[in-house]
Amino acid sequence: MSTAVAESKTWGGGNQPLKASYGKMMMWFFIVSDALTFSGFLAAYGFSRFKFIDSWPIADEVFTHFPFLHGVDAPMYYVAFMTFVLIMSSVTMVLAVDAGHHLNKGKVTIYMFLTIIGGLIFVGSQAWEWNTFIKGDYGAVQTKGGNILQFVDTDGHRVALRDFVVVDEHAERTQHERKSGLWFVSEGTLPAYTVNEVLHGLEAHDNVLVRTQIINEEGEKTVLSRAESLKQIKDNGKLVVEGANLHVNEYGSPLFADFFFFITGFHGFHVFSGVVINIIIFFNVILGTYERRGSYEMVEKVGLYWHFVDLVWVFVFTFFYLV
Repeated sequence: MSTAVAESKTWGGGNQPLKASYGKMMMWFFIVSDALTFSGFLAAYGFSRFKFIDSWPIADEVFTHFPFLHGVDAPMYYVAFMTFVLIMSSVTMVLAVDAGHHLNKGKVTIYMFLTIIGGLIFVGSQAWEWNTFIKGDYGAVQTKGGNILQFVDTDGHRVALRDFVVVDEHAERTQHERKSGLWFVSEGTLPAYTVNEVLHGLEAHDNVLVRTQIINEEGEKTVLSRAESLKQIKDNGKLVVEGANLHVNEYGSPLFADFFFFITGFHGFHVFSGVVINIIIFFNVILGTYERRGSYEMVEKVGLYWHFVDLVWVFVFTFFYLV
């Protein structure tokens, strides 16, 4: 086969198909495949939530913190702030791409810098949110069946374990380590309190009740009577839970924490990767690389990725925080 014939069967980029360069076509292929991956994750989350719809954590009760405002109940405020920052970074990316079309190096530099700052704020905010979610705020007791029992006062307000638990100063607990037993078995960090200490604290405070993770017809968690509260802790209390991880979750179903860490972590990795790529492109803009090429298409390609990450967060935000 002649070289001319071989070259005629090879697409060399050009303006076809769809009048897009090879680089932009490959970016679109990646975006489509990644969109299918996120769709699978969110679909799995949706099915799991539907299965446990009567016991799924209420987002307004989970994401109530705001940096530097301790003790202030601000449900969803910080998540809304994070979303606003990411959307605005997408706007600055659009402006950077438009400036690139006009070969305006100065404006591309400014708007790329603002996009990077927005991405860093979002990643830092997500790290703070993870840290807050992992540490927890109130604490709870896990039953033998794996359900979560939380504590409220007679007005229905959440009560933290530290506010009513009676600590037994004479009780000694030893954390199991590999060197003290089976070499392949170790125990995680011991909780601050035992179930018995929680029970004694509950008995000593008449205004504290147990709230289960079951949602009633009014859309609120079911609060038990005083007698039922004591009975639940005494008969079914198994483990004191503080915060959330891949095994336990003080807010409710452990599946919620599993999906939260996996999906928001996967998205956060995309944002972090986008920030790194934007930084590389930013310095190339400063060095005049694209100015010499006479094209800022690389800025446009990374812009496609950034808009995709922004769009995915809209769906993650909707699934986890709004629905």
